[in-house]
Amino acid sequence: MGTWLGESASAHSPPLSKYRWLRLLTYLLVGWLALGIALGGAEELSRSYGFTTAVAVLSTFLQAVAIVVALWHPVPAWAVSLAAATGTALLARPHLASLPHSGTDWPWSTPLLLAHMAVLLFVALRVPIRGTVAALGVTAVLTFGVQSKSGVGAQHYSPTGAVAVGLFAVAAVIGTALRSRSEARTELIQQTTITAEERARRTLLEERSRIARELHDVVAHHMSVISIQAQVAPHLVENPSEELKENLAGIRNNALEALTELRRVLGVLRSESPDDPDAPEAAEDVSRRPAPGTGPAPDAPQPNLARLDSLLENTRAAGLEVVKAEEGAPRGYSPGVELSAYRIVQEALSNVLRHAPGAKARVEIGHFPNGIYLSVVNSRPSRPVPPSPGSGHGLLGMRERAAMLGGRVEAKPTRHGGFLVTAFLPREGTPDPTGSAPTGPEPTSSY
Repeated sequence: MGTWLGESASAHSPPLSKYRWLRLLTYLLVGWLALGIALGGAEELSRSYGFTTAVAVLSTFLQAVAIVVALWHPVPAWAVSLAAATGTALLARPHLASLPHSGTDWPWSTPLLLAHMAVLLFVALRVPIRGTVAALGVTAVLTFGVQSKSGVGAQHYSPTGAVAVGLFAVAAVIGTALRSRSEARTELIQQTTITAEERARRTLLEERSRIARELHDVVAHHMSVISIQAQVAPHLVENPSEELKENLAGIRNNALEALTELRRVLGVLRSESPDDPDAPEAAEDVSRRPAPGTGPAPDAPQPNLARLDSLLENTRAAGLEVVKAEEGAPRGYSPGVELSAYRIVQEALSNVLRHAPGAKARVEIGHFPNGIYLSVVNSRPSRPVPPSPGSGHGLLGMRERAAMLGGRVEAKPTRHGGFLVTAFLPREGTPDPTGSAPTGPEPTSSY
């Protein structure tokens, strides 16, 4: 009869909850109602309508089956219930006509009325509104049709058509309201999920754009060196050939064109000023960007490992007690590695300020032949942690930077209630082909 009549109904429509115990309770109540109508209703039909036991049991058994089937297939169950009730009313008409004053409820007796109400409730819960209205309309038309053309005088029975249709309408309205509420909650959950996914995707793009803005200076520096070297090279050679001059001129022109394109891209990427490279973002505010006009100049030089001491001083000024331990000597890392190492330490300290008030932090740096190892560990916070709008975006930026260079970042809580962030960045910004990247020393602090 079409999907709008319930063929594609949800298995978790109300009151069939996603919770197992609530579904079991629903099945128990429905089974109890079906059993009561099948047994108790048969006795009432035998007494009121003069049916034999077999006919009465058959009529109420069909209603009981319709109630149970309505849990999964409400529209066929409604058709069975309505057909059984109509047949029962027509079969009872000769017996009622033979009685002078019976006062019996007709065409809807109490068990049949309760059964059809339950079925209509499931119809309203499981099919769209137009399907529910159609089922209710057909029930009303058939009820009044049977009652008005029965050929039995009103003195032989108590007409229940109007009351029955009213109760059916109440059941349909309740079911429709519950269905609408369930659909609204489902849509809200879907929208919330979509919003969270879009926020995560937007954050990822923002982090990558931020990294691209910072690495522009590194790339632009190398391109500028290439351009200058290509311009100076002919003067370093005695009697350079024309071919050499042409090749060097071509190299210089290509470098200048690349610099021009980089500046164009940078103009788009730096539509908003990047964060202050010398202060952890959370020292003043938990927002990821400074207010317009308060950030550093767009052409400020990108930080490196030499500026870590300045970063630590600013962090101490923000109220965080932090110590530094360094093993080995710097081994001439590429600018991208130094920039990423600085940003990882900066973000880790920002997270300590934001999420661990009153904690102590320790920064460890290990210089190895094939890369640099970083560790930032903090102790348990000494004060209640205030609510923060952050949602792991700092860790996302760290991992993006490390992955770009072929390194890795790990973040996990410590057994003492603190938090540990470790990172390894290959020396040249490329993965170690031997796979022998060190994991670094264990943090010496008891954090």
